[in-house]
Amino acid sequence: MGLLSNRIYKESLKPGDHIYSWRTAYIYAHHGIYVGNDTVVHFTRRGQEVGTGTFVDILLVSSGPARSQVHCPTCTPPNEGHGVVSSCLNCFLAGGILYRFQYAVSPALFLAKARGGTCTLAVSDPDDLVVHRAKYLLENGFGCYNVFKNNCEDFAIYCKTGLLVLDQTPIGSGQAVSIVGGPLAAVLSSPLRLVTTNVYGMAATAVGVYCASRYAADIGMRRDAMKVSVEDLTRRLATGLLRVIEPQIPAAPAH
Repeated sequence: MGLLSNRIYKESLKPGDHIYSWRTAYIYAHHGIYVGNDTVVHFTRRGQEVGTGTFVDILLVSSGPARSQVHCPTCTPPNEGHGVVSSCLNCFLAGGILYRFQYAVSPALFLAKARGGTCTLAVSDPDDLVVHRAKYLLENGFGCYNVFKNNCEDFAIYCKTGLLVLDQTPIGSGQAVSIVGGPLAAVLSSPLRLVTTNVYGMAATAVGVYCASRYAADIGMRRDAMKVSVEDLTRRLATGLLRVIEPQIPAAPAH
């Protein structure tokens, strides 16, 4: 559909594809793995696409699609199980446009896609292994949902690559880096106003800081990322050797 667009038609889908769809106002995208038979396996927070359990959810949930009150017989009932759910493609898209996440892109193309959460430098594993991981995690879970460190994009990228960053860092997926990295880049580049007072120079510096942070955080560039089999992953989660803690963001004061 174009060099910088990952949009695809449903007819071109194949099992093992990492797909996503932007939600209202492009605030966030929801990611999943297409496993065939019009079915997508994806990671949620107790049946919800995003969430922190705090007042931040007001912004996140308000950007989500309106849900039908009639339950789809193909889809996993919401709020059940461990957060990894199976949905039909239409329910996953929720009226949005279908996109395919790109793997093994060149550094130039990676940086040209200014918005994170659309591609990675990492190489995908064979499709049958990707589908195996997704279905295995559907039965066994992917740990505790964390909007910044263990979200739907992290789930899909793990299914595609088998890569995990085991020492949990503050920011994980490309989507999270985009949301946090933009404002952070502006803050980090502000001391450079002593070097240049030109507003265009400062803007260019902020863009450079943002691009560098995206590039360094990509799973394909990280030296602390390692291959972990899906069976070993679920064993570590079950025995507490690998945990993701939900972010402790103060709740809004009651009025």
